[in-house]
Amino acid sequence: MRSEVLTLALLVGFCTWAFRVFPTRADLSTLAPTGILARFLAATGPAAIATLFVASVMPWLQGGVALPMICGIAAVLAAYAGSRSVVAATLAGSVGYGFAVWGLAFWA
Repeated sequence: MRSEVLTLALLVGFCTWAFRVFPTRADLSTLAPTGILARFLAATGPAAIATLFVASVMPWLQGGVALPMICGIAAVLAAYAGSRSVVAATLAGSVGYGFAVWGLAFWA
């Protein structure tokens, strides 16, 4: 393996780990609600939804099946409309998309 690829993989892995661990380990009670770090952390939920959306749209745009994308989007919208929770919407979208993919693989 080339050293550039290994270095990049380690750097991305560390940044991903730090991004997930920092909010759970840090004392965020002293943050100003309108501060830049508080706004950044508040944006991670919508960013997760956008990432799931892009991951489900790309295969469809490349000629794949549209059913998982439609199920995932419908689950996100329904969960968010019902609970106004970004976490619930993210999980519902993942579950909806996953069940649709599983259903297509199972019934195909």
